[in-house]
Amino acid sequence: MTFSIAGYCAQTGMFGVAVSTSSLAVGGRCSFAKAKTGAALIQNYADPSLGPVALQALSEGKDAQATVDHLVSVGHGIAWRQIMVVDGNGGTAHFDGENCADPHRCAETTHCVAGGNILATADVAQATVDGFDAADPGLHLGERLLLALEAGLAKGGEANPERSAHLLVVDELGWPPVDLRVDMHEEPVAELRRVWEDFRPEMLGFVARAVDPASAPKHGEGEADG
Repeated sequence: MTFSIAGYCAQTGMFGVAVSTSSLAVGGRCSFAKAKTGAALIQNYADPSLGPVALQALSEGKDAQATVDHLVSVGHGIAWRQIMVVDGNGGTAHFDGENCADPHRCAETTHCVAGGNILATADVAQATVDGFDAADPGLHLGERLLLALEAGLAKGGEANPERSAHLLVVDELGWPPVDLRVDMHEEPVAELRRVWEDFRPEMLGFVARAVDPASAPKHGEGEADG
């Protein structure tokens, strides 16, 4: 159904996730992140109610493994869930319920965890974290996560054709400076790349307009009022 990655940038303190799946609106069901707190992915028969529970546990100081254990203890239908968590220190943990759709895998490396189910190959999760590791740590976390997702896709991604994708990154703000979604597309990861490339030059301007509109750059000619 889904392959994804959650990661942390030690240089900036950003957290984020990137995910793609064959069903619609993956960004509305699977992706969760909170500034200065951590990130979580809830997938395979996703229960979106577990995302806020994960972020609350992380905000209370639980590490990634304790947060996963908490979700397993309180979650409904937990045997059908696949969970990945990155905590405030960049620690990682995951859970694969016994009823996760095969083939399913998770992989962890420093500051990131990746996983998926109904995968095209057993190598997708490892390729995804390897893609994260291979990326220049000086790159924006959104770029590193997208490179990692592309590395997973290069190994086959999901066995079914992907139709939606999401890139979510949080910083010190109370809202995510990056929240890009693609739905009902034949190549959602490639489309997410296109949207990211268009969005990235505008990103700091959008933040500046929210934080200090008097000093922010003016809208460019033809630019939407956003």
